[in-house]
Amino acid sequence: MPRYFFNTDDGETRLQDGEGMDLPDVQAARAIAMSSLPDMARDKLPNGDHFTFSVQVCDGVGTLLYSATLEFAGQWHVPPGGA
Repeated sequence: MPRYFFNTDDGETRLQDGEGMDLPDVQAARAIAMSSLPDMARDKLPNGDHFTFSVQVCDGVGTLLYSATLEFAGQWHVPPGGA
């Protein structure tokens, strides 16, 4: 079973996966990458109005196989605390 590595970036911290996961194929790795983005966002929000979260899937030799990005952008349309 191939090993896939998931490198993440939450806009403040970039983490290189040194352990990886054994998965049946790149489609399984893609599913894990996609499901990790909302979890990353939940950990950071609501501490700001602009974040970009990303994950990269690499194989055992470091080849980039898949990447995904989730962007959060909030904007006030009235002053905070009242209209």
